[in-house]
Amino acid sequence: MSFEELNLNAEVIKALAEEGISAPTKIQEMAIPMILAGKDVIGMSFTGSGKTVAFGAPIIQNIKPRAGLQTIILTPTRELAVQISNELSKFSKYKRCFIATIYGGVGLGPQIGDMARADIVVGTPGRMLDHLQRGNLHLSHINCFVLDEADKMVEMGFIEDVEQILSQTPKNRQILLFGATISSEIDHLKVDYMNNPVVAEADKHVKQELLEQYYYNISHNQKFSLLVHLLKKGIAVPLNTENGPNPDFMDRVLIFCSSRSTVELLTANLRNQGIRAEMIHGKMSQTKRLQMIDRLNHDKLKILVASPVAARGLDIKNVTHIFNYDLSPDPQEYVHRIGRTARAGESGKAITLLSDKDYSVFGQIFDRYRLDIKELPLEEFPRLRFEVRSRESSSYSERGGRGQRDFRGSRGPSDDHRHPSRGSSFGSRAPPRYRDVRSSPRSRELTRRTD
Repeated sequence: MSFEELNLNAEVIKALAEEGISAPTKIQEMAIPMILAGKDVIGMSFTGSGKTVAFGAPIIQNIKPRAGLQTIILTPTRELAVQISNELSKFSKYKRCFIATIYGGVGLGPQIGDMARADIVVGTPGRMLDHLQRGNLHLSHINCFVLDEADKMVEMGFIEDVEQILSQTPKNRQILLFGATISSEIDHLKVDYMNNPVVAEADKHVKQELLEQYYYNISHNQKFSLLVHLLKKGIAVPLNTENGPNPDFMDRVLIFCSSRSTVELLTANLRNQGIRAEMIHGKMSQTKRLQMIDRLNHDKLKILVASPVAARGLDIKNVTHIFNYDLSPDPQEYVHRIGRTARAGESGKAITLLSDKDYSVFGQIFDRYRLDIKELPLEEFPRLRFEVRSRESSSYSERGGRGQRDFRGSRGPSDDHRHPSRGSSFGSRAPPRYRDVRSSPRSRELTRRTD
């Protein structure tokens, strides 16, 4: 199918082609005709599947330039707001729409001027609501309201702000909810605000043949040593050997941690081992976070250690490897993390360093999603010291507090960091091939399938 067959006009199609977008993805094939027909749409597809084009292209086509504010797009993070604005600017280059980007942490004045002449406003809920309450923004004439990464809005506590903003829009406006997943927690938005919504649901996970998923079952106090071993092996080897492409080669790596303090500590310790790594987390400035993403995208950086802020929606291209240093308590976060690789037809690997404190959530991941995650045998690797107090990490321990003691075992300074057991559904037992994660027949079926 072509974009012409989806009834996009020549201006939009030409702009898309100049960005290398010549054929629609599945979510675009499904959503674009629905949106052009004026329907309220719930769009679900995996990260990197082209959701911004799916809602952005028909919005651009429907915009009447210089006719006042017509579309509001809400996103959970500043980075995603900037990314969407940049993409829409490219798609509308022959339509000459004006797009304002609104987020906190910067002055209100320039944003007021931008909104006054905008056809489309892309912003975060908090700053958008701030402008509404100050009388700087008026939504009485908008005809389209987009909520991107809708589930993340719920997770970050923005849903009340979203509803306050929605309440000031016309009753007959079109509403589009997009995300990799849409949970039951936002069902009331569909009931209270949407008009007979239709669902455009494409593949919600990257293709299994493109994404290889593995885990190492390892004690917590050896995670860092194994990670360093794998990184040094993957970064140092050439892409091609005399026997062909090297399967261990790592070109662009994201390492996910579940907390900011772990991000800071891990980055500092990687640097101590001679590994050039940078970090990104929610407490960094907007400028610094965008700079890290830009450096990664332009090959000035190979390894980025990230908190969950980088798992959703951000434009990070050509990631070859994802490492889960630890897992988030939310099983859904795993799907968003691994969605940063194996995008746009490229292959990728996702590797989880699984210790006992991760067993419970890992079991929930198996229960909720049909994923093929294989266990890898542990290799021999040198044991390294993990410093839990460092100047670079501002003395944050991995458990999240200042001045925590170093939980090392009795083997001396070569040990990694060690934490007391926090309990798990396995107790002290390892999960060989992840058996008996749950007692249900479906769980056992999942277990057999992943062996």
